[in-house]
Amino acid sequence: MTLRAGPDVAESEPGAFDSENKMSCFRHSVRTTALLSLLALAAGCSPEPQKPREDVAAAPEPEQAMADPALMTGTRFSDEDEALYLQRFQRLAEGALTGLGLLTYDPLEAVPGAADVVPFEPIEPGTGRIDETALAEIEAFAAARNTTALLVWRDGALELERYFDAFDRDTPIVSRSLAKPLTAIAVGRALALGHIDSLDQPVADFVTEWQGDELREQMLIRHLLDMRTGFLPQGLAFEPEHILNRAYLHPRHDEVIIHDYPLVDPPGTRYEYSNATSEMVAVVIERATGMRYAEFLSQELLQPLGAAGGDVWVNRPGGMAHAGCCIMLPAQTWLRLALLLLEDGTWEGTQLLPEGYVEEMRQGTPQYARYGLGVYLPGEFVERRGFANPERQAQFGVRGVLHSEPYLAGDLFLFDGNSNQVVYIVPSERLVILRTGGAPPEDLEWDNSALPNIAIAGTHRDEGEVLPVPQPMPGR
Repeated sequence: MTLRAGPDVAESEPGAFDSENKMSCFRHSVRTTALLSLLALAAGCSPEPQKPREDVAAAPEPEQAMADPALMTGTRFSDEDEALYLQRFQRLAEGALTGLGLLTYDPLEAVPGAADVVPFEPIEPGTGRIDETALAEIEAFAAARNTTALLVWRDGALELERYFDAFDRDTPIVSRSLAKPLTAIAVGRALALGHIDSLDQPVADFVTEWQGDELREQMLIRHLLDMRTGFLPQGLAFEPEHILNRAYLHPRHDEVIIHDYPLVDPPGTRYEYSNATSEMVAVVIERATGMRYAEFLSQELLQPLGAAGGDVWVNRPGGMAHAGCCIMLPAQTWLRLALLLLEDGTWEGTQLLPEGYVEEMRQGTPQYARYGLGVYLPGEFVERRGFANPERQAQFGVRGVLHSEPYLAGDLFLFDGNSNQVVYIVPSERLVILRTGGAPPEDLEWDNSALPNIAIAGTHRDEGEVLPVPQPMPGR
């Protein structure tokens, strides 16, 4: 399957490390370039792991956060698995040298959509609630910033649908971290079906390998969604032996995470962005339901929503899906998932998610008020908000995403992924805006408040219609 645009996926033949000399060459080239590995790109966080807390076993430093060296000799995994892992690492390193990251997701597993997809059609210009001038301003802002798809939905109507470059309505969008809110929706569906008892059910009920582990037994299903597993946080990883790379690229990455991925905090005590955290959702869904992750998403979400399907990266044929990234679905499918949340988990009269679950998704935690279950929340206005723990961002000087002004609707929440791929959901305005694409040009920074504020300010209102309550300023 070939996709188009920037750092997305394209088909290519894997290379191979043919000598230790070549391995050293790649290590050197990766270290000496401005590497943005997909791991760090997705996280938008600092290049250092967090320092360990005194009440937890010491967390590995960057050069120590390696999997057991015995793994590299095949004592747990086969030589074939390790060779394939090194081929993938080579491709990641080659992509990093060009700034594109990993160029190939291989193999892919189909995520079938509805048998008869009836796409949303945009309404005639000038007939919607958002002023044409505002829609034109939204389109111009997005078009100048490497956008591939732009959708604006307001109060039951698709008011704007634009695609750029070679993209169209049917082109699968490489999700990057848009996949993370999908994990929360999947868990909500599993809850509604009774496969999972509650958000506070221990993960070890499904990952039985963790039973008897005092710390990992404290990890709850909700921690997989609100980034409070206690796992080693995301960061740059330069070495093939590094656990961050093995947890991403290994053909048995699920086993790597289960058996080797370090805890650096007790579960539930600290917010730390981690791809491994979201990757574990596929493991839980498969063990809880007896279905493959792709099958569950297809039968229990995409088909009921009447949505088009796509593909998801699995670590090997018949292996585990990547839930933290790497699902490819068309733009209107992402729109339908957002509309499901806008409608409080109901679709055409059928309650797909438990009552009140969407509201639960929109609640922050004591450790980080700006992140709920897979979605970002406004909280009090800050000019820049990143993805990593704010303490680590400040420590390492990470700027975060610009918010030039407060959101005009404080009940907004959003999917927010790498390269400013965003889906804004504003219940008070019945508004959804989707933007996908690559990172904007260096001279045109992305502004997270721009698109929703233009749409809200440009909405035609009936006499006496109440304006939404804006995002609060600090201390108010």
